[in-house]
Amino acid sequence: MVKQEFNKLGIKISSIELGELEVQQKISIRQFDKIKAALLKNGHELMEDKKSIQIEKVKNAIIDMIHYSDEPPEEKYSEYLSKKLECDYTYLSNLFSEVTGSTLQQFIIINKIERAKELIIYNEMSLKEICFKLHYSSVPHFSNQFKKITGLSPVFFKSLKKRKRISLEHLIENQKVTIKK
Repeated sequence: MVKQEFNKLGIKISSIELGELEVQQKISIRQFDKIKAALLKNGHELMEDKKSIQIEKVKNAIIDMIHYSDEPPEEKYSEYLSKKLECDYTYLSNLFSEVTGSTLQQFIIINKIERAKELIIYNEMSLKEICFKLHYSSVPHFSNQFKKITGLSPVFFKSLKKRKRISLEHLIENQKVTIKK
């Protein structure tokens, strides 16, 4: 959809990825306004502010690592984010909290639990394997965090016939989620 809107305006895209694109030419104010309106009409938002752009990069990096990586992370999330975004983790964490009203750690945990729900539903891995894949230190730690977020134990969740997951889009848009301690 995004690509089509740019094509309609005769703007050539040199690269397009999740949440980010690069154009080959300068865009006039008129073209910019048309793109912004078309994106809004289709439920998307054009980000102009540098902080919001940085937060989207953080969210995309976390989502890539948790939801689309087949291998368990070899490093801590903080190290991964710092390296990938070439930025200090403390700065990223503070910026994330400032912009979203939620902590970066909460966003990571929520995504890990959503990924765990998906893996539990697939029923191809044991809880121990899921814990390893999602970088949990132990099954009890994972189970406690799973229950804090979902209100259910992983075993009980697995036994439910009607399993509900939150879409990635909803997770990205609705970050003001509180984790009970």
